[in-house]
Parts: sequence; C-alpha cells; structure tokens
Amino acid sequence: MTGSESKPQPYTALPELESKHLWIYTNYDCNLRCPYCLARSSPQEPRREIGLTTAQRLVDEGIALGFEQIFFTGGEPFILDDIYAMLGYASARIQTTVLTNAMLFRGARLEKLKAIKNDRLSIQVSLDGGCPEHHDPYRGKGSWVKTVEGIKALLEAGFKVKLSTTETPANLEHLAEICAFHLDLGIPEDQHIVRPLAKRGFSDEGMGVGMTTIQPELTVDCEGVFWHPISTDHDMQVNNKVFPLADAIQNIRQQLDAIRRTGTAAPMCFT
Repeated sequence: MTGSESKPQPYTALPELESKHLWIYTNYDCNLRCPYCLARSSPQEPRREIGLTTAQRLVDEGIALGFEQIFFTGGEPFILDDIYAMLGYASARIQTTVLTNAMLFRGARLEKLKAIKNDRLSIQVSLDGGCPEHHDPYRGKGSWVKTVEGIKALLEAGFKVKLSTTETPANLEHLAEICAFHLDLGIPEDQHIVRPLAKRGFSDEGMGVGMTTIQPELTVDCEGVFWHPISTDHDMQVNNKVFPLADAIQNIRQQLDAIRRTGTAAPMCFT
C-alpha cells in the first residue's frame, strides 16, 4: 500500500495497466552466469522457485483479471522438473511464452517439451550474436554453439521461436549480422527483440530503470509482486504477498497516480 490509505477493495479489470502481460519468475538458479543478468542468476544462486501450485493459481487469477499473455522467466526455467507442467497448464488456457538460453534442449528435456507443444506456446531464446565472438564474451565460452543447437532443435520440432538480444560492447556494431543469421534460420524480424543493457542485477553499466522510467508489467516471484520483470529488487516491489493479484494491481494503480501527480514514486508500505 502507498501512504496511509486504507486497503482498497479488489477489482476484476485492468483499465489502469497498459500492458496485459503477466510475468512469472519460476526460479533464480541458472546454468550460466551472465555479467549483465538482471536477476543475478547463476549456478550458485539459491533456487527460490515459484512452485507448480502457485504458478497454476497465477494463471487462473491472471486470466480472471484480464491478462492476455503470460511469460515464464528465471533463472533458467528448464532446470526445473515441473516447468513442463507449468507451461502445459498455462498454454492450454492463454498465450504463453517461456524465456530460456536453449542450452538444455536435448534428450528427455526436449521430449518432455515436445509433449506439450501447442499453438499458444512460444519459446523465447536469448541470442546475443550471429557468431560466438559476439555472444560468448557475455554468455560464456561455448554457449553460442549450444544455444544455436537448441534453437535448431526447437525449430525442427515445430515450435514458435522468438529471439531476444541484449546490446553489449561485443555485439553493438554487429546487430545486422545477427538479424541476417536469424532470418537464415527462418525466424522473421518481428520475432526478434533487441534491448539495451540496464543497470540492474549484475550489471554496473547501462540505462537506469525504476518505477518512474518504465511502464508497469505485473511480475511475480516467490517473494511477492513487482513493477516490471526488469528487476525484482526491493525498490521495485509492489506487494510482499502473491495473492490476491488484485491487491498488487491496486497498489500499482495508486503508484501510477502518485507518479502522475508528483513525478516521483511514493514509498511502498505493505500490510
């Protein structure tokens, strides 16, 4: 809650939120340790997983509140055994995208993913270059080859594949090359996102981001609800409870009003 106002009544629509995207952090551990990672994910990071039951309830509440797309992110979601059940449950009900480095798609993991393939499910892969020299400096030696192998396996299996590229000093002058590369793979330009570095998480360079600089996209992890998936730092938290989601939406509504009136974000107080 903001200020000293009493707890608002939940509501069942999203007129105050421009975005109809609901983001879920499934976990925080990862098979990579990228030096610009917004979530501070690494192989050593505690898992802090959302859990299947919570993810399913988030899908149900999100749909009831009018969200149109759900995004699963991490960490690396495909470390989790129950990610397939999460994605299967969500994509049976709503447009669903999962973010991944695509390095684990072989053997049993790939077969489990194939078993839930459907038209509502998309796989968004992080690829920072059209060759190892533009990708590996920030993702780790040998990661480009494994990621491209994963992308090709997904495409061969008939999945909808999107790509996301983070601008870095290693690839900034070579973005045209990655565009040519993904077009050769058969991934169209409108399925490729290029985003700048943000000064959050592990990154000590890039653009500064906060509640006053980016529009909210409701984001949930095991510890509460946040303004935007770009950060689950404390200053971006809008509720310390996951449910009901309507409470967090109301908090965001109040914060948006404060920003419009004053130009600054009010301190968030949780009950």
